[in-house]
Amino acid sequence: MKVSLIQMDPVWENPSENREKAEALIRKASGADLVVLPEMFSTGFVTEPEGVAESDDGESLAMMKGLSAELRCAIAGSIAVREGKGGAYRNRFYFVKPDGTIAYYDKRHLFTYGGEHLHFKAGEKRVTVEHCGMRILLQVCYDLRFPVFSRNRKGGERYDMVLYVASWPQARIGAWDALLKARAIENQCYVAAVNRVGNDPFNVYCGHSVLIDPYGKILSECKENEVDTVVAEADIVLLEAFRKKFPVLEDSDTY
Repeated sequence: MKVSLIQMDPVWENPSENREKAEALIRKASGADLVVLPEMFSTGFVTEPEGVAESDDGESLAMMKGLSAELRCAIAGSIAVREGKGGAYRNRFYFVKPDGTIAYYDKRHLFTYGGEHLHFKAGEKRVTVEHCGMRILLQVCYDLRFPVFSRNRKGGERYDMVLYVASWPQARIGAWDALLKARAIENQCYVAAVNRVGNDPFNVYCGHSVLIDPYGKILSECKENEVDTVVAEADIVLLEAFRKKFPVLEDSDTY
């Protein structure tokens, strides 16, 4: 499966301009099977979503659906949404397939340090999707710090890749780099992680978007501090061969 990482610089609280930016970058990723955008790509990481959050059938999701069908690739990324009329705000990670199928995961670990929990409602369950013969776990930013929640489990909860979409500040980028490799190694899976670049009113972001293999090796990475796109391949055949040769997951603990 060819995965395109879209490392963009969202304009603060400007969904229309960010949709234009995202569409241009997605079109540059022609030939990918899966395109991944950052956390809250349409607004930047807002913790006070009133006035900028979209409906759960809003224009940013419509853009993802239209481009996914046109370009014949899955598109993934998170959006600040409000459920229904007067419902809860969610940091919702959408996974849109070319056939129009939509799956989503609501961020479980809200970033209390930044006040995200004061306006958003946390999700309650893990979500995996299937695409191009791979099972993919959806995760958002702060989830990365909680390895039990993302643990690769036996049976029906087994997955082959984790997607992390993020607005992870430069000040803590060392933790991002280390934890992404740890998640790949301990879960014997691919990790595709997309972080933003640029500035918002609160933080500076430097990217470090990567695709990591199950050995913890970086297969491809975006340029630091730059808007960038890269395409790399995740090989399910190699992954299954590695798991068969070195069956770490069969010895894992049960939670």
